Amino acid sequence: MADIHFGTDGWRAIIGDDFTNENLVRVADAAARIFKEEALASGRSAAAPGTLIVGHDCRLDAHTYARLAAEVAASHGFTVRLTQDYCPTPTLCWSVAQDNDAVGGIMLTSSHNPAEYLGVKLRMADGGAAGKGFTDRVEAALSEAPTVARGACEEVDLMTPYLDVLKQRVDGEAIRNSHLRVVVDPLYGAGRGYLAGLLRDLGVEVCEINSDEDPTFDGLHPEPIPPWVDRCIAKVPELGYDAGFINDGDADRIGAVDEHGNFVNPHRIITLLVSHLAEDKGLTGRVVSTITASAMLARQCKRLGLELTSTPVGFKWIYAEMEKGDVMLGGEESGGIGIPGHVMERDGLLMALLLAETMAQRGMSLGQLVDDMFAKVGKLEFDRRGLAITEDQMANFRSAIVPSYAPKSVCGKKVVAVDRRDGVKFSLEGDAWVMMRPSGTEPLVRIYAEAETVDEVSDLLDAAAAAVTA
Repeated sequence: MADIHFGTDGWRAIIGDDFTNENLVRVADAAARIFKEEALASGRSAAAPGTLIVGHDCRLDAHTYARLAAEVAASHGFTVRLTQDYCPTPTLCWSVAQDNDAVGGIMLTSSHNPAEYLGVKLRMADGGAAGKGFTDRVEAALSEAPTVARGACEEVDLMTPYLDVLKQRVDGEAIRNSHLRVVVDPLYGAGRGYLAGLLRDLGVEVCEINSDEDPTFDGLHPEPIPPWVDRCIAKVPELGYDAGFINDGDADRIGAVDEHGNFVNPHRIITLLVSHLAEDKGLTGRVVSTITASAMLARQCKRLGLELTSTPVGFKWIYAEMEKGDVMLGGEESGGIGIPGHVMERDGLLMALLLAETMAQRGMSLGQLVDDMFAKVGKLEFDRRGLAITEDQMANFRSAIVPSYAPKSVCGKKVVAVDRRDGVKFSLEGDAWVMMRPSGTEPLVRIYAEAETVDEVSDLLDAAAAAVTA
């Protein structure tokens, strides 16, 4: 039996290696036990502890695995509803939040990981991610051997009501009148067909790529960043379309491409959407983002008079701030952006619709919107790398670099602040910064940098890589 641990957002493993029927049964059984403990503590009965909803993405045999997880959960007395077909993670989250009897959800996905991976995300009654305290209890409840107990589950249509609500959350008339033309790239993931259909229903001309049923993902990693988005980057200007929208494997993240084929990274999308929500839609509240957020977002919030709250990496920390209330939007550097007025979780489909709405209401192309944003808050470049390092290097990174590495300057830029909440981040003069942290989902150290030019960013990343591998 595998040694199972929940990372930044769930447990993930290679299908047929550690992701097996036996290990999935252990995880589903342990999760159901803890969900039941929570249900009993809230006054529900052991005979009727509530409903659990189970979803899955487009990975190999995902529906079969999801049914197995659903039947294991049902053996604990839950009413279990299983999605009829693949669905985005935000669909599961929204479905749980809308069901008054639901105590949580189990989503089988491996998000942005390569096709050979599958995993489990756990969601609470409000649709938000299970916190570390909850997943620690699930880990402690894992049995040595898989249970043989099974119960009955019901397959249901999760998609129709969710898609109907998404269309109601944007200005359909403005979008229809704008005659937008958009490339949609689901990267073979769970947004396949759904985002394209939504946009077509709203009168948008759509070309969908990377949308075949292919559990190998044609060799692409379903992560909405270069180089995996290169096909979309090429397709938008080839067709002369207005924009491209890209989702990750479970469609809770977004990336975009402007009409010229320029990649619009999540930093710029978040900064743009904050302006749209506040200025065009009249929303108020805090903006919450992770420690890896762009300084452009801080400038935007200052310009609009909005409070910005910073958290460690991982949407579960943003969710914790959403629980406190008064949050307009929460977003992370990897492209996960959520609006708690919709659901306490990321939603890549809704963010694509909001970008289309911004273009329609302002009468501007995506490239023009970005240029207008630069004129108001300035332009910064960003990049990140994943470093595969040795166990000795990782041990040194955790024991020496994270707690005590303290240069006075990096690449000639003075260090003006240090943040060690999640790895170590050095804020530099001129709003530049560089950060190093161990990945919560892969055996890597991630390094991040932002500065005024691409060359400066590259130099900062090189300096960080040298420090990590020294």
